[in-house]
Amino acid sequence: MERDRVRSPESRWAWVEVDLAALRRNTAAFRRLIGRGTQMMCVVKADAYGHGAVACAKTMRAAGADQFAVATVAEGVALREAGIEWPILILSEPPVDCVRTLVEHDLMPSVYTADFALALGEAAASAGRVARYHLALDTGMTRIGVRRGDVVELRRTIDFHRGLECAGTFTHFATADVPDDWDFALQLNRFRESVEALRGAGLETGLVHCDNTPGTVMHPECRFDMCRVGIGLYGLHPADVTRVRLELEPVMSVRGRVTRAVYPSVGDGVGYGLTWRVPKQNIQVATVPIGYADGLARELSNNMDVLVDGCRCRQVGNICMDQFMFAVDVNSARSYRPSRPVEYGDVVTLIGSDGDERITADEMARLRNTINYEVVCDFGMRLEKIYT
Repeated sequence: MERDRVRSPESRWAWVEVDLAALRRNTAAFRRLIGRGTQMMCVVKADAYGHGAVACAKTMRAAGADQFAVATVAEGVALREAGIEWPILILSEPPVDCVRTLVEHDLMPSVYTADFALALGEAAASAGRVARYHLALDTGMTRIGVRRGDVVELRRTIDFHRGLECAGTFTHFATADVPDDWDFALQLNRFRESVEALRGAGLETGLVHCDNTPGTVMHPECRFDMCRVGIGLYGLHPADVTRVRLELEPVMSVRGRVTRAVYPSVGDGVGYGLTWRVPKQNIQVATVPIGYADGLARELSNNMDVLVDGCRCRQVGNICMDQFMFAVDVNSARSYRPSRPVEYGDVVTLIGSDGDERITADEMARLRNTINYEVVCDFGMRLEKIYT
């Protein structure tokens, strides 16, 4: 990758690149998959999984998003203040102290307790408004929601309030990415029974939705009125089984520039604890200003590659809070060798493509024994974002 062709921040040589064109194509792919008869709720929580919620939401809306979902009230307020006018769901029931903020910014919370719902209704009525909410059902994940046996009673307790309107009813699957899974079938059956019980009692359900990203791809029978699509929008698959069903493009790349490149003496150590030592002459060690405070997990130390000039180079030494080092054997005939010695200012890719080589969030997740969700969220917390 040519150094002068890559845009990077002036304040720090470390950044995340977000490919909005790829995001738009991924969103459009889900829009086609779901069809026009079903709404699409795009999940932009955790700053759009580290990709930047405002820019991503605007791109998604242009590509077919109908609604958005976030995790916290603050995330919803930030979208409103940025001019996002479409429906926004908070994916859990917030603290009761937030009810006035929810009403003021027209944010739809998840509801599963009577005390919260009635406080929300009072806040809405006091402001001369009606607060819309989505009823969350616990069908077996045991995380949020009203238990299925209590759902009708809860609604009868709160439905008298003129300040409340049920705009949706939903649950969340724990194992939608597991083919032919018994627990998934059980959750789906419980959800259907709960929705039928509400309707049988003459209670409004609003938009019925339960499919997350793997559910949307693998279970078209569960799409109901709306699908909630998350990780797939960003070009990452929730499981291997979805890869053959839908082609997606990674949206995030992570890059930095070399701030120092030296030839240490044989036996010199690198980094805290000196966990790697220079094994022979003509080994170059270069520094990049990205560390574990930026999402590059310390557990990857001495166990990951980066890309330089289209070639893989091995990271060496313990990853620091704000920096890491990598080594180049300038005389090696192996593929782990750039076409020339590394220089100050050279671009280094941690996630993304350089020439014919690519390092993915999935590769890094495997090395960390985690999931790609965590990898991209971590990188999105502190690194500056550049939109391409």
